[in-house]
Amino acid sequence: MARLYHFALSPFCRKVRLVLAEKRIEVELVDEKYWEPSVEFLRRNPAGKVPVLKIDGMHLTESNAICEYLEETRPEPPLMPSDPKARAEVRRIVHWFDDKFHHEVTANLVYERVNKKIMRGGYPDGKAVKTGAQQIKYHLDYMAWLLDHRRWLAGDKMTLADFTAAAHLSCLDYISDVDWNRSDIVKDWYAKVKSRPAFRSILADQIPGFIQPPHYANLDF
Repeated sequence: MARLYHFALSPFCRKVRLVLAEKRIEVELVDEKYWEPSVEFLRRNPAGKVPVLKIDGMHLTESNAICEYLEETRPEPPLMPSDPKARAEVRRIVHWFDDKFHHEVTANLVYERVNKKIMRGGYPDGKAVKTGAQQIKYHLDYMAWLLDHRRWLAGDKMTLADFTAAAHLSCLDYISDVDWNRSDIVKDWYAKVKSRPAFRSILADQIPGFIQPPHYANLDF
C-alpha cells in the first residue's frame, strides 16, 4: 500500500490525496508535523516539506511531481488532456493556484488563522488576514470568468487544474473564508467537484481546535 505523509490542511497534500482517490489508489495517511521535522522525515525529504508519497519503492516529493508521476504510471482516469496545448493550460492554472493564489490568499488566511496556532507561531497578522480576504475576491471573479467560457477550469473536462483549485478552496472553506454567494457559477463548480467520491476523505477531515462549519461537508451547501 502507498503511504502519504501529509498535513490535513495543506492544499498541496489535499491535491495529492484527491488524485490518489480519483485514480483509486489505496493509501495510508500519516499525519506529519513537518514544522518539527524528525531525522527520519528529513531522510524522506531533505526539504522538510509535505507531501511525501511512498510508492513503488520510492519517496516522491513536491505535489506536482507526485501528481504527474501518478498520471504517467496510472493513466486511468486521465487528469491531463492528450493535446499539448490543453496540457499547457492545465499546468498554467495549476501554477496559478499553487503560486499566485497560495501566496495571496491561502498563506494569508489559512496559515495565519490555523497554522500559526497549531505550530505555536504567535497570533495572526491582522494585515495579512485583511489582504487575503480582499485578494480572494479577485480570484473568485477570475474563476467565474473562466467557468463562464468553459465547463471546467481548464476546458471541457475535469483535470488536475480543478483538483488543485478545489484543494486550496477546501482549506479556506474549512474556516469559512470563501464567500460562495459571490458567484453562483463558482459555487456550482465547487459543488460538482466536492460531490465526487474522491472528495469524501477531504470532507471528513477534523482539525484539532477547529470545528468544521455546518456547510463544509454538505454537498448542497
